Amino acid sequence: MTVAPNVSQSGRYEAEGAELARFSRLFYERGWMPGTSGNLSVRLSGDTADIALITASGRDKGELTPGDMVAVQAETGDVLHSGAPRASAETSIHAAVYRTTQARAVIHVHSPYATVMACRAADRERLSTLVLTRFELLKGLGLDAAERTAVPVFPNWPHVPRIADEVAGHLSRGDRCPPGLLIADHGITVWGSDLAQARNRLECFEAICRLLAIGVG
Repeated sequence: MTVAPNVSQSGRYEAEGAELARFSRLFYERGWMPGTSGNLSVRLSGDTADIALITASGRDKGELTPGDMVAVQAETGDVLHSGAPRASAETSIHAAVYRTTQARAVIHVHSPYATVMACRAADRERLSTLVLTRFELLKGLGLDAAERTAVPVFPNWPHVPRIADEVAGHLSRGDRCPPGLLIADHGITVWGSDLAQARNRLECFEAICRLLAIGVG
């Protein structure tokens, strides 16, 4: 059953929603969230830590406002309040990350070079990996060992909850997973302690994928 947010929650939603709109505009202007593609979310803190805000489905990512965010249960993706716009179709993937990691923010974009590598490394029937080694930029991912990591590449199943289940299963099995994943033909998803850290990690992933795409490595 959905209920209206209280006054305190409404204030939190407005502030966090404004940040989501600002970051969405940034990625739109970079060409990483063309049209209505991509989605961002943040997990709230304190007594609202079970709540996440996520960008609404079907909205131009360059023109979002705080009112274009949907409150969901962070670890299930269930919509919390009646009268809200429709949550992103990929909310279940964000929820899978929140329930299996310490993430407080998740970003999914269609940045070009990460998408290229998602296509090249994909096995469209089963999980595959993109191995990254040697690049100095690996230090920007917050890894325990910055010399090498294997980025999971998931099949792009038409039923998004199936992707989310595979993401949750993979992340729950290993503590050495990088803070990002690829989906075949579908771009990159990254996470961090806040939107700024997730953005920085996204930029590192995209820069490494650019180097691989042009033949370095």
